[in-house]
Amino acid sequence: MDFSINYMLMEATASANTAATEEVGMGVLLLQLLPMVILVVFMYLLMIRPQKKKEKEQKEMRDNLQIGDEVTTIGGITGIIVRKGEDTVVIETGGDRSKIRVKTWAISENLTIHDMPEESAKK
Repeated sequence: MDFSINYMLMEATASANTAATEEVGMGVLLLQLLPMVILVVFMYLLMIRPQKKKEKEQKEMRDNLQIGDEVTTIGGITGIIVRKGEDTVVIETGGDRSKIRVKTWAISENLTIHDMPEESAKK
């Protein structure tokens, strides 16, 4: 009888120690993961979010291209849009008025300012 009481006390103490050890283990695990979570949030805020914003502005600029706009391609060719298709534009460039067909994704910059009064009114 005395043996069974001692055994039950030892078992209760062991389970309490195990529960306390598991809680401490979870705390240590959270402390180890916290810097990783902070690093991921930091990377998102500094790198991914601004890149997505820039891509969105580029897409908007390409969608708003019009005939007569002066544009620069990724390769550095500058010209005026003379024809616009669904996914290509024809630009006229050079003194001899050469025409080049390029994909719209290759347009890096629109040098023509269309909506300047609207932008200044928004600010």
